[in-house]
Amino acid sequence: MVLPTYNEAENIRAMLMALLKAFDDEQSCSFSVLVVDDNSPDGTATQVLDMAAVDNRVKLLTGRKRGLGSAYTRGFMHVLNSADDNALDAVDVVVQMDADFSHNPDDVSRLVASLPEHDVVIGSRYTSGGEVDESWSVKRRLLSRCGNLFARYVAGIYRVADCTAGFKAIRVSALRRALPLRLPPSGYVFQVALLHALMISDARITEVPIRFSDRTRGTTKLGRRDIVEFFLHVWWLRLLSRKTFVKFALTGLSGVVINLGCFQLLLSSGLNVYLSSALAIETSIVWNFFLNNYWTFRDRQITTRKRVRGLKFNLVSLVTLAVSFSAFVVMRMTWPSQPEILAQAVSIIPGAMANYFANSYWTFKPDKV
Repeated sequence: MVLPTYNEAENIRAMLMALLKAFDDEQSCSFSVLVVDDNSPDGTATQVLDMAAVDNRVKLLTGRKRGLGSAYTRGFMHVLNSADDNALDAVDVVVQMDADFSHNPDDVSRLVASLPEHDVVIGSRYTSGGEVDESWSVKRRLLSRCGNLFARYVAGIYRVADCTAGFKAIRVSALRRALPLRLPPSGYVFQVALLHALMISDARITEVPIRFSDRTRGTTKLGRRDIVEFFLHVWWLRLLSRKTFVKFALTGLSGVVINLGCFQLLLSSGLNVYLSSALAIETSIVWNFFLNNYWTFRDRQITTRKRVRGLKFNLVSLVTLAVSFSAFVVMRMTWPSQPEILAQAVSIIPGAMANYFANSYWTFKPDKV
């Protein structure tokens, strides 16, 4: 079991005792717990060393604080390298989980028990029977749900209900095939990056329902930087693995140039700033349609009549226009002192996302996926 920690002195001793107790009566396997601590200033490592002094199943690995993803990578590679060097007994399974009791120690055995038929077992909040703590705020629920949906449909991990889960049991053979990750992330998006790597390496993946509890001691480490890295890295995963998305991204980039160029030209001619924004957006939408229709999606077998596709595209265009224009208005009202061209550039992002999803999964949906 690999547990990353930073300032978890209030939780780590109780967590280790709970894990040891949960497996004390387990006769079918031997186990150890590796705590990967990022030099916590609150004495987390000291608590772990105290436990390790009385139980050799507890181990500690320390290092600089570089984020959750870096800690997990360091811990996983330590386990794999140690096994290669015969410093550890043969390791068959690695379990990753949080140290703050968000994941129930008693659920570890349930995950491991499902491994004979699978390579990866996910402790899932969003599969049938899974749930999250009732104390979660509406904002947190929305952030979790939206982030998970974004990861599923952008990164292409469609068959997994909980792509952002941090509770997994993984066969070492599957972990070896997946590591090291391309463009390894440092933050919480590591969970999606690892799952994506496991999936494309043909790992057999399943989910078991769990109840995700909110921490009662300590504070969450999720920050704005992690959120930004999450959304950017998920796009990179799509870019690296899908030729169609590469074409779509290039088409979108050309559309950005068309959008901003038209916007600046219309502004220079004295046209109203809001009308200029709407016209520039519509021009780039039409441009993107022709490139996507005759280049990006031309290899797809689509029997839908062209006029039907045209109708769908026009509906998507209206939605995209509304999304981008709304973003532009919000930007102008929220930060009126910012350059108009900056607001126009930022407004492209949500419109581009809406455009890609609607056109890829509806307008240009192939007959057979």
